[in-house]
Amino acid sequence: MSYPILPHLPRLRILYIGPLVPHENVLHRYFALQRLGQTVFPLDERFFKSDGNSLAGKIRFRTQRGPTVRQFNEMVLEQAVSNRVDVVWADKQTFLLPDTLRRLRQQGIVTVDWTLDNAFGPRNDPGWRTYKSAIGEYDIHVLQRDVTMRDYLAAGARRVVKMQTVFDRVHQYPPPAGWSDKDRDRDVSFVGSPYDERPQFLARLHTEYRLPVVISGMSRWAKLLPPKSAHLYSGSELLATDYRSAIWRSKINLSFVTHTNQDEFAHKTFEIAGCAGFQIAERCPGHLERFVEDQEIVLFSSLEECAEKIARYLPDEAARTRIAWAGYRRAVRSGYDNDTQLARILVEVAPLITAVRT
Repeated sequence: MSYPILPHLPRLRILYIGPLVPHENVLHRYFALQRLGQTVFPLDERFFKSDGNSLAGKIRFRTQRGPTVRQFNEMVLEQAVSNRVDVVWADKQTFLLPDTLRRLRQQGIVTVDWTLDNAFGPRNDPGWRTYKSAIGEYDIHVLQRDVTMRDYLAAGARRVVKMQTVFDRVHQYPPPAGWSDKDRDRDVSFVGSPYDERPQFLARLHTEYRLPVVISGMSRWAKLLPPKSAHLYSGSELLATDYRSAIWRSKINLSFVTHTNQDEFAHKTFEIAGCAGFQIAERCPGHLERFVEDQEIVLFSSLEECAEKIARYLPDEAARTRIAWAGYRRAVRSGYDNDTQLARILVEVAPLITAVRT
């Protein structure tokens, strides 16, 4: 199965700023840029966000003020100039000050903001104040929602580009040949965060429909699940190879859209497809636009429909296998992967360099 042919790409020098945590999505994007032939200089922001005691960190997170924030901005400027970069690529950077972005432009450096969270969403998450004040100073914002694009343009954004969430072809890929239900010890599986009404939804699948649900993710699950369903939580957050393995080992993978973030599709949907996992995902326009229902993905709109689909497909390994592999082929063919999507952004960024330098 072949990925889409990539366009001819510029060769850029990029200062990449983000929490470069091993095996997580920010680092996946960093390595994907390198695979695309870019010269990438890393700046791990974790030191600056964790500097000092926990109280200082919480205050800094909410206010984006203090000496550590100033040091961070000075480091960005110093690294950008000393490495003679063309682009500063900020992966959800809430500490970058408007003046820093202006000074980078004065040096002829393009600034890219990659933020998949929703700074204007109904969750009203803290920590966005400085980021919002800097929206008009970035040369381009990469976003994942139509509603967010409208919010950014209203806030003075110069340019916005829509980008979908993806799988990473190096870390999410199909299981070994011959993999089957004999290798699967998770029946109805969800791996992720307990946003929205997911704890209640999954608990009801178990208690009302007697379905064999297993949940993995952050420890908050233990507090949010009803007491009678607490045992559904496996007690572990799965990352990297463990996450991929959990998808392989699941007969049915569930995927939910995060409505409190106004998401149009689920990141997990593309990761499951990249692993050739069978999934039952929440029905939404974003999923319907990207997969053929009942051929490449199975969808639900209610608890009752989800339970009915699980009961239908759980004993039918042949149907699950057929749909899972069709979903994988669609994800590869359509370029729902980091390399393909990042190449699109590089094509958008290249002309901005000439504009900034004239």
